[in-house]
Amino acid sequence: MSTNTTLQQFNNFLADDQLNKTELLALIELAINIKKNPTDYNQVLAGKSVAMIFEKPSLRTHVSFDMGINKLGGHALYLGQQNGKLGERERVSDYAKNLSCFADVIVARVFSHESIQGLAEHASIPVINALCDVYHPCQSLADFVTLSESYPDLSQVKLAYVGDGNNVSNSLMIMAATLGVDFTLVSPQGHEAQADIVGITKKLAKASGSKLILTNDIDAIGKQDVIYTDTWISMGDEDSTKKAEILAKFAPYQVNHDLMVKAQASMVLHCQPAHLEEEITTELFDSELSKVFQQAENRMWAQNAVLVALFTN
Repeated sequence: MSTNTTLQQFNNFLADDQLNKTELLALIELAINIKKNPTDYNQVLAGKSVAMIFEKPSLRTHVSFDMGINKLGGHALYLGQQNGKLGERERVSDYAKNLSCFADVIVARVFSHESIQGLAEHASIPVINALCDVYHPCQSLADFVTLSESYPDLSQVKLAYVGDGNNVSNSLMIMAATLGVDFTLVSPQGHEAQADIVGITKKLAKASGSKLILTNDIDAIGKQDVIYTDTWISMGDEDSTKKAEILAKFAPYQVNHDLMVKAQASMVLHCQPAHLEEEITTELFDSELSKVFQQAENRMWAQNAVLVALFTN
């Protein structure tokens, strides 16, 4: 079996600016094809083992990778927090070299992007970034798979992210710019995207001809097809003394039916877990406008596309 030739140099999946438009579209197409014809790919990972490093707790990432690997005929090994943070018990380089002796690919959900970079630098096997503090490329790939299922021509889509500038919005804006999708980031003052990510995105948007709009004004959201949001409270900060302050500051940025009407949007996305009645209303999350569970399912198919691309080129 061979995947699209545009993916022949695809060795790791670390960040969203790693692949060009043609390569990303090929991955999206592959994910949709695997979803439609899973039995055609059920032996791609036969005899292969995947080491899954999880520094942070997870539901969708853990389940989607574990079951997705099984659907491809492979074996997944979960390496949880019992070994501590990468680089503390032993060097990241040693961790990478040891896993390379046993596994065929490393999936890592970590705190620091430096850990991902260290694993990729020292491993002799492919590394997939399943989340770090800067990027969430598996999530954004799944998001654009989801959008592709409703919008055949992604270049015509207007996508807005409302909320905290974080790893999810970083990946979304970079991938949107690469694909030629107009992207609007609406965030409270002091919670904007980091400057280096904005710089990368602006260069990509200029090359693709897409628009990038950054604003603190929720009333300036403009006309959108899709609105995306994520939790305002970062994982591990749920009991923070600053929680009340954050909730009050973000309250005007809640995604609800009124905002959907204002933007004329027809779809809402959320990477989950959702804090209902905070960043999004329960009514909207459970409505027909919501594609959050289709989006969650597509995590598995998108990640399987990455794995298939790594092992069939």
